[in-house]
Amino acid sequence: MKKLIYLNALLILGACTNNMEKKSLNLMTIENTRKDSTIDNYFGVEIADPYRWLENDTAPEVINWVAKQNEVTFNYLNQIPFREEIKTRLTEIWNYEKFSAPFKEGEYWYFGKNNGLQNQSVIYRTKDIENVSNAEVFLDPNKLSEDGTVSLASLSFSKDHKFAAVGISKSGSDWNEIFVINLLTLEKTKDVINWVKFSGATWFKNGFFYSRYDEPTKGKDFSNKNEFMKIYYHEMGTQQSEDKLVYEDKAHPLRYFNASVSEDESFLFINISEGTSGSEILVKSIKNQDYLKGSFKTLCKGFTNNYGVVTNDGNKILILTDYKAPKYRLVAIDPTQPEEKNWEVRIAEGKNLLENVTSAGGDLIANYLVDASTRLKHYDFKGKLKSEIELPGIGTASTGGCKANENLITYNYISFTEPGKIKFYDLKTMDQKSWGAEIKYAFDPSQFETKQVFFTSKDGTKVPMFIMHKKGLKLEGNNPTLLYGYGGFNINLTPSFSISRMMFLERGGVYAIANLRGGGEYGEEWHQAGMLGKKQTVFDDFIAAAEYLIAEKYTQSSKLAINGGSNGGLLVGACMTQRPELFKAAIPAVGVLDMLRYHKFTIGWGWAVEYGSSDNKEQFNYLLKYSPLHNIKEGVSYPATLIMTADHDDRVVPAHSFKFAATLQEKAKKEDTPHLIRIDSKAGHGAGKPTAKLIEDATDMYSFILWNLQ
Repeated sequence: MKKLIYLNALLILGACTNNMEKKSLNLMTIENTRKDSTIDNYFGVEIADPYRWLENDTAPEVINWVAKQNEVTFNYLNQIPFREEIKTRLTEIWNYEKFSAPFKEGEYWYFGKNNGLQNQSVIYRTKDIENVSNAEVFLDPNKLSEDGTVSLASLSFSKDHKFAAVGISKSGSDWNEIFVINLLTLEKTKDVINWVKFSGATWFKNGFFYSRYDEPTKGKDFSNKNEFMKIYYHEMGTQQSEDKLVYEDKAHPLRYFNASVSEDESFLFINISEGTSGSEILVKSIKNQDYLKGSFKTLCKGFTNNYGVVTNDGNKILILTDYKAPKYRLVAIDPTQPEEKNWEVRIAEGKNLLENVTSAGGDLIANYLVDASTRLKHYDFKGKLKSEIELPGIGTASTGGCKANENLITYNYISFTEPGKIKFYDLKTMDQKSWGAEIKYAFDPSQFETKQVFFTSKDGTKVPMFIMHKKGLKLEGNNPTLLYGYGGFNINLTPSFSISRMMFLERGGVYAIANLRGGGEYGEEWHQAGMLGKKQTVFDDFIAAAEYLIAEKYTQSSKLAINGGSNGGLLVGACMTQRPELFKAAIPAVGVLDMLRYHKFTIGWGWAVEYGSSDNKEQFNYLLKYSPLHNIKEGVSYPATLIMTADHDDRVVPAHSFKFAATLQEKAKKEDTPHLIRIDSKAGHGAGKPTAKLIEDATDMYSFILWNLQ
């Protein structure tokens, strides 16, 4: 009976969309944004920046501009006849129990659970992981704000399991506050740490290490350039003003520093990076001595390659690195003899990407990527293969480690069309079993299929792409299709589940995800093929993906939309300005769109290792060629565009989107095609966004897409 109701609902939804006669919407007149006379000179080249004043996002004039833009945008969205229907359906299918993989700390197992529509998942704990019905609430982030805009950013436990440090983010900001919970009473202590960014708490003895910046200029909390990160140690029961400075580098203001401590508390590590690629590792022995005494030694010299500490094996440190191994390998390094000639290879580089290695129960769990999907292998500390862990299918498995004296690890497995499955794997018996009750959904995953194809890019390179749709789809070139991509920062687009995507597939949509160069799906060489002066390769790959979907008759240009966020927003902005006729709709979200000034805000300088900087003449020349803001041309017919950003985004500041919208509205061919910007309030770059806002975002994005692809 329930299945019949579900199928009837699908038929009704399909009829509402496919048979509705499209009527024109009333697009409010958008007054051209005020321009000023700002001109910058780059190596003798003058570049006008008439909307520079929009960078001051707290100025009254900018706030007024935002209000007017939102008025126009929501007037348009409110007219889409099936918008409320989409929101209702999204709310229905969002409403199922969601669990995170449990992990053990002391006597307790901790796990996250969302009843369905809670804004933030609640953290529970129990001593009996087989029977979670009696689990108690450990932390409910929903009680930290009335609207659910405070989210959990980090959680770490003291070694004696007396305390837990909780990092929270407000309104999606990268700025975190850390407070401490007494694990016996579940009450907050008086310990509070502010102005933390890109750092959790690393416990050691009676306190923890953390990284922070100085307090920003008042009124510029979300746009001020962040410099001179420092590492401090906080001792429990003291004020933050009393925290001890552990590490700083006054000669290099644009570096990140993060501390970690080996499980046996023998070593203190400092991981240093100058951006999003390349690192250096310092080490200090802290066994039986004060952490402030003695100096740090260089374990791995930066910043040409990437290095990550996995664990220590006695006096040797296990490091995952791409040094002389683009697909990564695991090596053991003696801190007293760190030269390469003394390295011991524990897991050699193979033909597939060694994405991650986790220490677990005295063994190692290695995550490999094979054509962008996960394979898991179980090794001992010396690198001897003990088992290949069987996965439920082609998907993504994220593993959690466990303490040296524990035997159980958990992993969460997800695919494109089915939510996560949580598994336990026993390191001793090498058996595994499922955890958690069977979840009931308001959709039927069996109605859809996923395939992986390989298309040929402009330079002849084969690039993989996942394509999802209803079973029995007809390839007649008439399907509404959404192409998604990222292509940067060594980020891998592996199988993941999206509730909102399911709604799009229900309505006959085709969803494609291209694994572009610039990502790390095939190792560091794949990454480097799409960075710095080779960034155009990423855009060529994405354009080739669109052309493949059209050639194979999944869709046609008038039925094709593109979407991406952050670096993916840059991707969309570049492709819609380079090939505007290829796409009917474009949704650049929280995008890096001004490539000449991105490095002047918050932590944008950290992306120069990926993009280059306009402060360098050679790099300025290639940045200018593809910078979306600077390549909008007068009188061109651009795709229907919904730019999405948020007022608390201090990762990619909203000025990028503001200036792009103003320029697009000024220069695009004057027609009925909408070029709109949607500016969310009390939201940031995306992490920690409450369920209510996620549903609103998805409602507006998919309503815009489906209306314009009719």
